[in-house]
Amino acid sequence: MEELKSVDIEKKNIEQKYDKGLVASTFIKYAAYIVIFFGFLYFIVRYIFPMFR
Repeated sequence: MEELKSVDIEKKNIEQKYDKGLVASTFIKYAAYIVIFFGFLYFIVRYIFPMFR
């Protein structure tokens, strides 16, 4: 006959904290990346590309 095993199960409640400041800073960071990227593309098209014509 098999022995009965007693297993204690511990429940953990995970609460996701929603921080508006973190969301805003992440948005500003990626917006800055996009502005820098398009500024670099503008520089290439405006100043570098005409040199090769």
